[in-house]
Amino acid sequence: MSAELTDEGRKQKVDIEMIEELLEILKASDADGYEITDTTTLAYEFYFIKHRLDQNRVRDVQHVNVKVFKKLDDGKMLGSASGEISPTLSEDEIKDEVAKLIDRAENVKNPFYELNKPADIDIAKSEPVDVSKIAENFVAAMKEIPETETEYLNSYEIFAEKNIRHFINSEGIDITFEYPSSMVEVVVNAKDGAHEIELYRLYNAGTCDKENLKKDITEVLKYGKDKLIAKPTPKMGKMAVVFPTSDATSIYAWFAEKCNAGFIYSKYSDWEIGKDIAPNAKGDKVTLKAVRNLPNSSKNFDVDEEGAPIKDMTVIENNVPKTFFGGRRFRYYLGIEDSFLACNFDVSGGTKSAEEIRSGKYLEIVEFSDFAVDSISGDIAGEIRLGYYHDGDKVTPVSGGSISGCMVNFVNEIYMSKEKRQYDNFNIPALTRLENVSVTGVE
Repeated sequence: MSAELTDEGRKQKVDIEMIEELLEILKASDADGYEITDTTTLAYEFYFIKHRLDQNRVRDVQHVNVKVFKKLDDGKMLGSASGEISPTLSEDEIKDEVAKLIDRAENVKNPFYELNKPADIDIAKSEPVDVSKIAENFVAAMKEIPETETEYLNSYEIFAEKNIRHFINSEGIDITFEYPSSMVEVVVNAKDGAHEIELYRLYNAGTCDKENLKKDITEVLKYGKDKLIAKPTPKMGKMAVVFPTSDATSIYAWFAEKCNAGFIYSKYSDWEIGKDIAPNAKGDKVTLKAVRNLPNSSKNFDVDEEGAPIKDMTVIENNVPKTFFGGRRFRYYLGIEDSFLACNFDVSGGTKSAEEIRSGKYLEIVEFSDFAVDSISGDIAGEIRLGYYHDGDKVTPVSGGSISGCMVNFVNEIYMSKEKRQYDNFNIPALTRLENVSVTGVE
């Protein structure tokens, strides 16, 4: 539930009285612990058809999420339940909602764990978020996209937000910070005399990185043009595959998830601190860091969603896990104190230049109907919508077929470019090359 403030022109409103009332109700209840996350959002939204503004609106909303905890079985177990409580509820209605959460918590049993406690937190010093300026920059950037008569923007939507998050828990944490987040949805059209196609892109970020946005959409316009002349993907068997787009973040997210405390505790990951994940690797080795601040990320938070301070931390160094991160419950079970739910990730560049990555015979895939890396098994799968087959002598746009394989094998020979590229909360090598990927063609 949420309460929408109808006066679009006014600033965000933090309902302090409601939070104080909620706190008193929680303290007087049968709950043995609680967490409150109060988030207010001021958002500007613009909807364009080509470059004509079709409609726009302002949202000014407040969301209050509550999680309650209940000790069970003489304190050996801990139950929990969470839900959203509308700021418009009366005192009696809030009491009723809290009571329902406590009842639900008694039906969930986990081994006991302690909530995060107050810690020294250095609140990031940054310029106040100017949501109108963020929106203005996005509109200006979209107008600078180099379109042609045959490759052009069909439509786009811009969402720019200023968020203020207030987190409180029963252990004494009480912190407020603000951060920007934005999203742009773009539909690109390409046509020739007989056909017309659409390509879709969704961009998440903090503020507007004009140059990277223009670069990416300009590339998409080219992809649309090449998709019109693409040939069926030939049968290739095992082939080197290069990933030059945001799909590569799924590859590096796999490395991160394998170091998630929840995965370790649940035996979904068998990685160990200090043990090389690929002792026989002959390609580049991965170094992955969790970072507190990544320029232009939409996830630059001072604390995680459970109140743990976020900092810079090396998770994997040259294929060797150095620590695990994750939620408080699983970190408590594993005895990991100085960690958090990581939000931003930075992957060190590899040893290869772009020219070296793009050498020999390989398939460079720029458009998938869908691409996924299973976080548990490491299996990859993707249907090819547009790729470029480099046979050593010529380059042929291709479409159709699919790729498959497993990261458990690919980690033994992965190559990464020295150059890097950022996609929201992931800063990764601009080019990633996996060897011996199974490519199923349509010929």
